[in-house]
Amino acid sequence: MARQATRRSPRRSATRLSSSEGILKRGASTSAMRRPHRKGWLRGYFKGHFQALFLSLGRVSRNPLSSLMTIAVIGIALALPAGLHVALKNVQGVSAGWEDAVQISLFLNQGIEAAEARRIAEKISAMPAIEEVVHVTPQQALGEFRQYSGFGDVLAVLDENPLPNVLLVRPTKAASEPLLVEPLLHELRNFSSVEMAQLDMEWLKRLYAIMAIGERGVLVLAALLALAVLLIVGNTIRLAIQNHRDEIEVQKLIGATDAFIQRPFLYSGLWQGVLGAMMAWLLVTLSLWLLQGPVQQLALLYSSNFSLGSLEPAGVLVVLSAGGLLGLLGAWLAVGRHLRDIEPT
Repeated sequence: MARQATRRSPRRSATRLSSSEGILKRGASTSAMRRPHRKGWLRGYFKGHFQALFLSLGRVSRNPLSSLMTIAVIGIALALPAGLHVALKNVQGVSAGWEDAVQISLFLNQGIEAAEARRIAEKISAMPAIEEVVHVTPQQALGEFRQYSGFGDVLAVLDENPLPNVLLVRPTKAASEPLLVEPLLHELRNFSSVEMAQLDMEWLKRLYAIMAIGERGVLVLAALLALAVLLIVGNTIRLAIQNHRDEIEVQKLIGATDAFIQRPFLYSGLWQGVLGAMMAWLLVTLSLWLLQGPVQQLALLYSSNFSLGSLEPAGVLVVLSAGGLLGLLGAWLAVGRHLRDIEPT
């Protein structure tokens, strides 16, 4: 019996080894079958999306008139904030170097002699926040006023020169900031020989305040027009769903999922948004091209080489992305609402 047991044990071990090898082979074959299945599923998934993408483009092209009207409305809605943004950028480019024109005018007390005025100018020039001080004598001021005002005959009647000595103070670039130039103005105003101090930057502050209001207005307008684009795309997709109602019912009868049915409509909204954004870019570019000539003529009158700037590549990418996202979101809102109402009878 012992011999039989010893003889059978190698057989049992061999059987176990063969069975384990069979299990390993089956597992390897099963995993090998699963890997191509996953790859095939991913390939089919992306293939379905590509087919829906080009199918939706075909639907847009099959209705050229209605699609063109929708794309034109979206393009105009996106071109308005984009054009205002470019206009603000051009205004900011014009005023970029105006910070260096900050100047404080110091009107000295009446009766101060020119020598004392020069001494005050030298004292102010020694301050670390001052770049330059120009002394304008009463005779120079009267001559400029007679030349540019047109009242030369009236000034000839005066017995004496009523204009005081004036010091034109230009701060350094570091001291020209609005938060730093105000304390400097207050310090210069406290000089005993100064009757009045005037900061010639108030108009620039007003311009910056107007541009800040313009930037906020562009954001508000962009938000309102984005809502309009959502409504336009949503209404267009709603009409497309109603036109394909019978087709959707048949697809649901044969077991198509909602995700499969809504893909062409989502991509239709995406195409409409992207094409509308491209039209917006073309409208802005055409408008800037039409305005380029008159703007250059006006710049030449002021001895400037200023030219209008267009949308930079980052701005074009933002417009295209915004159009595509708004179209996709509008289509998604419309499809999610109206697709649930369609059920096969």
